Amino acid sequence: MVLGKRLRQLREQAGVSFEDAARAIEVTPLTVRRIEKAEVGLRIPYVKELLRTYGVPAAEIEDFLTLAREANQPGWWYKYRDVLPEWFSAYVSLESEASVIRLYEPHYVPGLLQTHDYATALMRVGFPNESKEEIARRVALRLKRQDLIVKPDAPAVWAILDETVLRRPVGGVEVMRAQMDRLIEVLDMPKVRIQVMRFFVGAHPGAYGPFHHFRFGFSELPDVVYTENLAGSVYYDRPEDVVTYLEILDRMSVQAEPVARTRDILAELRKEL
Repeated sequence: MVLGKRLRQLREQAGVSFEDAARAIEVTPLTVRRIEKAEVGLRIPYVKELLRTYGVPAAEIEDFLTLAREANQPGWWYKYRDVLPEWFSAYVSLESEASVIRLYEPHYVPGLLQTHDYATALMRVGFPNESKEEIARRVALRLKRQDLIVKPDAPAVWAILDETVLRRPVGGVEVMRAQMDRLIEVLDMPKVRIQVMRFFVGAHPGAYGPFHHFRFGFSELPDVVYTENLAGSVYYDRPEDVVTYLEILDRMSVQAEPVARTRDILAELRKEL
């Protein structure tokens, strides 16, 4: 996405139209548009010729091609492609590159914070016809994603959880107790913040469903908001759409219990189990 946007900027700076760029690499203008929108892979011969057409110096071309080759390498999640839906692979990619992840979850503990047993229980419900081996693969992918929050350059994760998340029994009492312990444990991580939206707040602007907001350390990448449903997912990156979700997150962060109260709330709910 970053390199595609840079290619667009270079083309515009050089005053080259889509049609002229397409003629340079003998493709349709639509293909050039798709390259710039990261809808297709970066074919090195195409990229090299486009850069020449845009008047980029040879030394800079080689640097760009090095980045393009790196961008074409499959991510760590590629080995889980047998259990990773195509619509969710984009999510894992965005999650892996984000510098800030803000989210609202009204139903379940976020994947980045789930225990093995909690994740397994959810997978069994979500994929009732799959074998134990397939369920285990899905759980392994989810747990592998959690490496993200313990990296030295971990993103800031700010989660607002509806109280329903903490009261809905998943996998039985012992599984829920262990999950509560895990949430209490991650509160000690410097870049993890959790707030709880209590029942007594009543109606609030995010009650329509879960959504996740990603911000990146690249100026070329816009913020992205992810939502999902039973049939797939939707990614929003238009500023007007993203701002709507950010405003809702800000309002909800005021309505939810302060971060300083989260540990006590989790401890209280754990005792009720």
